[in-house]
Amino acid sequence: MSSDNKEFKPYVAADQVLPEFTVTSVIIGILLAVLFGAANAYLGLRVGLTISASIPAAVISMGIIRVIMRKDSILENNMVQTIGSAGESVAAGAIFTLPALFMWAEEGAVELPSVVTIALISLLGGVLGVLFMIPLRNALIVEEHGVLPYPEGTACSEVLLAGEEGGAKAGLVFSGLGIAAVYKFITDGLKVFPSEVAYDFKSYPGSGIGMDVLPSLLGVGYICGPKISSYMLAGGTIAWFVLMPMIYIFGSAVPELIFPAKASVAELGAAGIWSSYIRYVGAGAVACGGVISLLKSLPLIVRTFAGAMKSFGKKAAVNNRTTKDLPMNIVLIGVGLIAIALWLSPQVPVNFLGAILIVIFGFFFVTVSARMVGIVGSSNNPVSGMTIATMLVATIVLKATGNIGTKGMIAAISIGSVICIAAAIGGDTSQDLKTGFIVGATPWKQQIGEVIGVSVSAVAIGFVLYILNSAWGYGSAELPAPQAGMMKMVVEGVMEGNLPWPLIFTGIFLALVVEILQIPVLPFAVGLYLPIYLSTPMMVGGIVRLVVDKRKNVTEEERKNKVENGTLFASGMIAGEGLIGVILAIFTVVGFNTDVSGVINLGQIGACIVFALLVACFVYFINKKSKKA
Repeated sequence: MSSDNKEFKPYVAADQVLPEFTVTSVIIGILLAVLFGAANAYLGLRVGLTISASIPAAVISMGIIRVIMRKDSILENNMVQTIGSAGESVAAGAIFTLPALFMWAEEGAVELPSVVTIALISLLGGVLGVLFMIPLRNALIVEEHGVLPYPEGTACSEVLLAGEEGGAKAGLVFSGLGIAAVYKFITDGLKVFPSEVAYDFKSYPGSGIGMDVLPSLLGVGYICGPKISSYMLAGGTIAWFVLMPMIYIFGSAVPELIFPAKASVAELGAAGIWSSYIRYVGAGAVACGGVISLLKSLPLIVRTFAGAMKSFGKKAAVNNRTTKDLPMNIVLIGVGLIAIALWLSPQVPVNFLGAILIVIFGFFFVTVSARMVGIVGSSNNPVSGMTIATMLVATIVLKATGNIGTKGMIAAISIGSVICIAAAIGGDTSQDLKTGFIVGATPWKQQIGEVIGVSVSAVAIGFVLYILNSAWGYGSAELPAPQAGMMKMVVEGVMEGNLPWPLIFTGIFLALVVEILQIPVLPFAVGLYLPIYLSTPMMVGGIVRLVVDKRKNVTEEERKNKVENGTLFASGMIAGEGLIGVILAIFTVVGFNTDVSGVINLGQIGACIVFALLVACFVYFINKKSKKA
């Protein structure tokens, strides 16, 4: 136990009673859970990354509750971010796996999953993650205070404690949201200018360059920073300027089809070569990167699990408002009911063995996830690696017990989905409980808030995934769904063995070379898997962040303030574009046409100019001095 914990006093003392679990906080939290859940689903399916919603949710909450409603309650704001951030985690877990079911349906292998099926899998996985975290709270959050930093949870508490700036900071999020929403609607709704600018090099056939001139990618690049953005661009460069031209050189001389392409290499063009071959190379690299991150974390995982189990279920030394969790009997009954629901529900194709696997793997990975995010932060939590490991074990066990073919593959994806969502929610819940511990929240109220956020987000994500698939389809240029495509390949590879393994092994060995060079594998692998059009605008955002970080003649406080301004504005841009992306998907599904490109079309040059103006606007808001609320 850290000595820091013995002396620690929360901001709101245990004997103080402030508004916390109120109608206001629940309603705002639910709205933000749906907003950030939908935005992160769209973003993750497009670029394979999601953003943390805790700080933007807290800032928006302060803007509404403190400035507009003239109330001053830090615990209400904390409850809003607790409920609101659940949407991002449910989305992150769901998009890693569930789109695989849609891809099989597109291939005619299975029936299209219903909204109820998606919502139920998300709900059961999310609630399982919250329940498993409850008995771990005292062990990880209280006993290890001063040892486990929980970066996002601590940062969120700092934002809440600096609540006097809530109005100005909230304005940055809303400005980013509004500007990005209008921009997205003009480019992909009205189609006044194309959102993708591309050019294939005729003198270097097979290669090409381009950029998706979108606010979300600019924002993600800024939040990820120059290093991660450059690793992704490096992966894209290897694919589009090394591998694809080589495929063209050797393949164009062969008039026959070369598996797995459905046209000759000479007919494919750069985008076709990427779609037919590079995606498999990238999938191999992503899978290898996930496994490497898991293997490198194994010593920490073992220590984590052992340490958590030593103090598992220990009661807090003092029993007061700030130490009360939901009772253990509710936790055990809840886990039992979820296991039964997984086994007996017709919407979830999991047998008794699958339900047992979910509970065992779920508890292990939630424990691991909850402690690991305390050390390395949510962005470095190897959830995809954990999911790949689960998927491999589940598929092997299912195949060995006679659950083969399509039925076995659906069961494997369903098991992996529940585990992935549970692990993602476990990490999010631990960060939220850390924030609550610092500000003096009531744990059992936060835990109920997490369940509310998960429940609403699970229903919303079912509709969002269905709408996005109906509009564009997963695995398409609009929604590549990188992790889900890779999970699909892993399951198919174990069950059927009909994949282009040479391409996948090419990706695996490329990832190993990158690891030997001590370059982070996963961002490189994701850049290799995705079109280079996504990496280039992210690099622009990364360069903006680099300029802010390295700017001279400013104090450290000014630099920190500018970085925060950029992060909040970028979060708003991501949310705004994601929201309009979902709305445009609805328009597409119902057949509502907003296209005016026949009347006005700025073309690719116009698109580049407008994107440059967006970058300038972004820089303006980064440097804008905030006024005290």
